[in-house]
Amino acid sequence: MRCTGRTRLRAGAAALALAAALGGTALVPPQARAEGRLTDLVNPFIGTENEGNTFPGAAVPFGMVQFSPDTGHDTGYDYKDSHIRGFSTVHLSGVGCRLGGDLPVLPTTGDVAQTDNARYAAGFSHRDESARPGYYRVKLSSGITAELTATARTGRQRYTFPATGKANVLFDAGQSLHRTVSSSVQVVDDRTVRTTITGRGFCQDTKPYTVYTLTRFDRPFAAYGTWKDDRVSTGTRASSSSGRNGAWVRFDTTRNRAVEASTAVSYVDANGAERNLRAEEASFDRTAEAARDAWERQLADVGVQGGSRTLRRTFYSSLYRSLLSPNVGSDTDGRYTGWDQRVHQAKGFTYYQNWSLWDTYRTQAQLLSLLAPHEARDMALSVLRIDAESGWLPKWGYGTVETNIMTGDPVTPYLTNAFEQGLLAGHEEEAYRALKKNADGVPPASSPAVGREGNAQYIKDGYVPYLPDRKQQKPGDSDFRQGASATLEYAVADGALSRMARALGHRADADRYAARSRNYRKVFDRGTGFFRPRDAKGAFTGSADPAKSPGFHEGTAWQYQWLVPQDLPGMMELIGGRDAADKRLDSFFAYDRLVRDPERTAREVWVNGPYDYYNADKYNPQNEPDLIAPYTYLATGRPWKTTDVVHAALTLFTDTPTGMTGNDDLGTMSAWMVLSSIGVFPVQPGTDVWGLSTPVFDRVDLRLDRNWYPHGRFTVTAPGTSDRDRYVRSVQLDGRGLDRTYLTTAALKGGERLDFTVGPDPSGWGTGVRAGAPAIG
Repeated sequence: MRCTGRTRLRAGAAALALAAALGGTALVPPQARAEGRLTDLVNPFIGTENEGNTFPGAAVPFGMVQFSPDTGHDTGYDYKDSHIRGFSTVHLSGVGCRLGGDLPVLPTTGDVAQTDNARYAAGFSHRDESARPGYYRVKLSSGITAELTATARTGRQRYTFPATGKANVLFDAGQSLHRTVSSSVQVVDDRTVRTTITGRGFCQDTKPYTVYTLTRFDRPFAAYGTWKDDRVSTGTRASSSSGRNGAWVRFDTTRNRAVEASTAVSYVDANGAERNLRAEEASFDRTAEAARDAWERQLADVGVQGGSRTLRRTFYSSLYRSLLSPNVGSDTDGRYTGWDQRVHQAKGFTYYQNWSLWDTYRTQAQLLSLLAPHEARDMALSVLRIDAESGWLPKWGYGTVETNIMTGDPVTPYLTNAFEQGLLAGHEEEAYRALKKNADGVPPASSPAVGREGNAQYIKDGYVPYLPDRKQQKPGDSDFRQGASATLEYAVADGALSRMARALGHRADADRYAARSRNYRKVFDRGTGFFRPRDAKGAFTGSADPAKSPGFHEGTAWQYQWLVPQDLPGMMELIGGRDAADKRLDSFFAYDRLVRDPERTAREVWVNGPYDYYNADKYNPQNEPDLIAPYTYLATGRPWKTTDVVHAALTLFTDTPTGMTGNDDLGTMSAWMVLSSIGVFPVQPGTDVWGLSTPVFDRVDLRLDRNWYPHGRFTVTAPGTSDRDRYVRSVQLDGRGLDRTYLTTAALKGGERLDFTVGPDPSGWGTGVRAGAPAIG
């Protein structure tokens, strides 16, 4: 419970039980009060088109369940589609490959004849569709209205049928967004259906995971049956298969047209689903209101004044998506399935899962440390449990398994960020031991984890060799196929770990990791002036054109040039100093054109296309390696250029289905938007350093947890900020002038107010040699 004079609905507890305890006065800005609830400012359809891969359905903050329609798109819902195949309980916001979609459920009328949801899919129109946080509604072409809401571990559904004696609900246990390995379905009694679904796959094949569901209706079935492959049976209660497999139940709606049900999920066992259902079951309307209340209080942690209504809608929609994951993984009794596939008990914390760390360590982890430190602490402890139970820290975890997707060592800056923000109190040495093992070793062949796959060569030679033809030993991505970017990512992690080691008194380790953080120099080719991959013998390899060089994961040498946050002064020295770096940044951002027409430059000159990763010498605002790049101008002594680039990039976020920049990646892009709009951004991931740029709102009030932030709030002001008056003239922290372009977490915790004075022209603020964040080590 937070010590802020109120309570807050936590995803790890029964939503309805806690909703009754919610009270106090929310910190809602005057504009939002005039416009209605903060949830009215959220558009869940943003990012559902052009591969943002978000979902419009119902969820509570960090909930296990995301109850949402699937239209046939790889990741669930595409705004361009016109048919819904089912409403399923598990989705992740913005993933780039097939994942989740377990147990699509669809209401139908008439005889049950088809078993493939692509064939029995129901048509719909966006005119008959609406959504808000915690609630989704659509009227299908069949005349059925479907409504969805959620608690932490259950999805509540209400179907309003036409008057008919054949109102059906189909449970498709054998089809998911990923590959279903096997499924079983059972009609338990005249109100209840149980399923067990084992699936696998995310970008590449992975170890399987199992999810258990239990669905209970508010009235008895008039008839029921099952299907297997193409055969539909009546009166049968159970079926299992490695192919198409499901159950159907029927109601007579000639007099009572509404049918309600709750579907509970567990990653432990069927008993866990039963307990979750009992703990969180309630009427549809009460569930929907509790979910809305949960989001109202979560969103009210940020109050904004100024800006257009469209900007506020885009901002709060981004804040909403930033708070959807990681997700509760433990049942109401505290049990969870660990990565050793054994059942464990979470004692004193809520266990979380789903770790898109290559993405979230750059933005979302820091935002959660500000706005949800209690949950962020439990998330960090959950990551430590993965190491304790499976032997190694995660890279990209889904549910109960490692996928090994993406490269580098993202878990290190994720956990060192938790340490720097004070979230690991009492667990510092435990975390350090796990991080040291991860940083200095390689998981054995018996482990499903790939970890720092290239570590032996990296420690010996200072770089990960580029070996594109090397046979992969485990499913997932290989650091050897991305040797140049893997080297840069390892060095970022080493820099962050060196700070943690020094703070804990491990001086020799700190010096060693600090030295390794300079390994980015080992892949710098002085002949081209850019980073390049090296082969096993140490020779630079691949194209010398930095826009076409291989060995960089989802990017080019131009885009990875700036991924040296641990030592920007040293990186700039390599390419000729601050002025040379500034000139290269200008080319990278097409700065001259951007100043004349920022929005058009962002859309037509920068990289556009969610999967357009290669063959480019320009900024890619749609992918993670470039997220920090706009803030590099803070190190060159031209902070006004950071403002120009950041504000241009913010125009790419809009209040439309296409209003995302690439995949959202579990809130990563959304968190970038939120932090950049506030004007405080984590420029050294894994540390305590926050870069400053002009906010887009006149005032932002952050309501903070007093357990971590003694004042309980932090206010950022920039009176009169606008497209014209966007340049910083001065900054004050609690009334004292601030010449540098960054803050530390200690300053945030000890301060209460950050005031920007802005104007129409660049000033001398932040231009000094020591104004930018110093190098680590």
